[in-house]
Amino acid sequence: MYKLIALDMDGTLLKEDKTISEKTKEAIKKAKEKGVKVVLASGRPLEGLERYLEELELYGEDDYVICYNGSQVQKTKSKKIITTRGLRGEDFKKLYKLSRELDVNMHAFSKDGKLITPIKTKYTELEGRINGIPVVEINVDEVNDNDEIVKVMLVDEPEELEKALKKLPQDIFKKYTVVRSAPFFSEFLNPEANKGSGVKALCDHLNIKPQEVITVGDAGNDTHMIEFAGLGVAMGNAFEELKEKANYITKTNEEDGVAHVINKFILEA
Repeated sequence: MYKLIALDMDGTLLKEDKTISEKTKEAIKKAKEKGVKVVLASGRPLEGLERYLEELELYGEDDYVICYNGSQVQKTKSKKIITTRGLRGEDFKKLYKLSRELDVNMHAFSKDGKLITPIKTKYTELEGRINGIPVVEINVDEVNDNDEIVKVMLVDEPEELEKALKKLPQDIFKKYTVVRSAPFFSEFLNPEANKGSGVKALCDHLNIKPQEVITVGDAGNDTHMIEFAGLGVAMGNAFEELKEKANYITKTNEEDGVAHVINKFILEA
């Protein structure tokens, strides 16, 4: 019997218009009634998830969320942090220098809930708007080496970002977890942070085994949690490389793919 299901947001739980279908909401409600822990696992901060958590009634004392692509696991209501794995200001500066060498833009999430960037772009403005957090343009020299940074992102036009990522030095992959969360976003995390480690940390906290877990996602940043779970599910609209790693491929996000998984493996099991 599955005890926990972790759901990615964009391209998975959310339809293209950023809403959750009634069919999916009903399936999640029934899964909860059956005693299954439903957890959102997203690249977003908690602030960018709150309205969805409220809509899905995942704002109780015993509800959890996996934020920042697994860099932080916390309770939704009290916001108590279960585990956190972040970066430092020195990483911000190092990746800023790299962004200049690759000729792409960057921004980062600071520990105090701001989106900081040397140069505001449409993608940084989009990130701030999606998550409901302030965008602050800063001078890189203002960042201290020991300042807490949650994650750093390279952001640019998809074709420009694609070219830049192909030029990344190999040692970068040893120093950071590097994941592609959207065609115009590439994320750099603490080397021990990813959605898989986030789900594992929560499972350890709740005494749940990997084989009792379902994870559902659509993009490269979902790979680690797809590989961790007893049942790793790729959406019908998922990246092809994710589908290759999945145990099961469900319907698309426009076809209630999450509801299909819940109905098939939890409610009808």
